[in-house]
Amino acid sequence: MSAQVPGVGMAGATGTGRSVRARRSSVWAVTAALVVGGGAAAGCKAQATNGAPVHVTKTSLSPAPQEKQQRSSVSNGTRDEGDDGSDGGGAPSPARRAKPAAPADPVLYATGAQGAQIRELQARLRKLKLFDRNPTGYYGPVTTASVRAFQRQQGRTANGTVTSGTWAALRARTSPPSQDELYPPTTLPLDDPDPRCLTGRALCVSKKSRTLAWYVGGRMVSAMDVRFGSAYTPTREGEFGVTFKSRHHVSTIYHTPMPYALFFSGGQAIHYSKDFAARGYSGASHGCVNVRDKKKIAALFAQVRKGDKVVVYK
Repeated sequence: MSAQVPGVGMAGATGTGRSVRARRSSVWAVTAALVVGGGAAAGCKAQATNGAPVHVTKTSLSPAPQEKQQRSSVSNGTRDEGDDGSDGGGAPSPARRAKPAAPADPVLYATGAQGAQIRELQARLRKLKLFDRNPTGYYGPVTTASVRAFQRQQGRTANGTVTSGTWAALRARTSPPSQDELYPPTTLPLDDPDPRCLTGRALCVSKKSRTLAWYVGGRMVSAMDVRFGSAYTPTREGEFGVTFKSRHHVSTIYHTPMPYALFFSGGQAIHYSKDFAARGYSGASHGCVNVRDKKKIAALFAQVRKGDKVVVYK
């Protein structure tokens, strides 16, 4: 039995154990570093703590999943917006506003409107004697007052604006206006003709409506705007007859042109007036009946005969 030197075998064993433990520590350190660092490729080298090279083979541990992938897997199949109605950033989105309901009786026409529909509106109101002028196509104060009067008659809110209900009620109570009713020949509505105008051939001149209507056999052939003499030189009233015609007449008193003159009472005549055409009713004649529409008076001059009636009335 051989003697063993005390401490020698133990020392060798101890050195060997330490070497093994050091190598194992190095391997675990490298493996831990690779796991934390996301893995290493095959053949990479790592330095052990004691300076000896350690060969590391491809680890079987998979790389740690990235944070973005984790979030994607959690939110997979969910909506883009936040569950609380936010835009995903945590801030709640504003509540969706409901569309306002359409008014039950919407306004169709009001003050300031103009066009063909306003002309029709005025013509229909005139049929009910609520609009005392000829249609102009402009919705002004007179039209507003007329609409308000109709609304009061119908027991509706009298605000002077044409709503859908007001328009339907007006259409139900009036017939569609004719072309002449929509586009009348005179500025002011024609007055009811004097009975004397309804027989034979008559030039019917109304001072009330400031119009001249040409009747043949009780049927109106044409109509036009006229103006009369001033308070100092008034146009005479009554029934007369055309005494003579003068196409290019010039006044011997005032030396002014009187084209298409139809004389009916002394020096008073129906004729075209350039001043009336330019200034309208701001002026007056010296007693004659002035016409401002040259085409109309020219056509009338061609039709009227000497002896035809002239009726001037209020």
